[in-house]
Amino acid sequence: MPRRKKSDKKKRPIAVTVIALAIVVLFLIRLYQVFEPLIRNQVFLNGITAPLSSGWQLTALGDAFLSSATYLLLSLTGIVVLVGFLRLHRWSWVLLMAWTGVSLIISLVDYFYSHPNYAVMASNVIIAFALNITDVQRIFGIRSDDGSSL
Repeated sequence: MPRRKKSDKKKRPIAVTVIALAIVVLFLIRLYQVFEPLIRNQVFLNGITAPLSSGWQLTALGDAFLSSATYLLLSLTGIVVLVGFLRLHRWSWVLLMAWTGVSLIISLVDYFYSHPNYAVMASNVIIAFALNITDVQRIFGIRSDDGSSL
């Protein structure tokens, strides 16, 4: 019977899969946020019927386009981070940790001063906890095998 070759691949902890699923959830939420302002302003039905700005101020339609463009950029960035994360690149862990921290701060400000998005908050909390698991940090090279940080 032939022997199986040993694989040099790093074994992926289950937390990496949980984080990837949370990133997909955030992607879907952001994708909804891309189209919602445009649908609300009936851009797909009527087209662009009003100016986007009035002097130095954005109109409601201009604000909808800016909001949609911002969420589109966040969605595309999320896909790039997801691919890097699934390939176990160290930069994706660092970027995702920073992004999650900033997103949690923004979510808390939204919670206290406007309308909170609980799905985004829950996804960010799951990601933050899962990124800090020792096995996840080891596989991305953030923590060495002896438990000390690199």
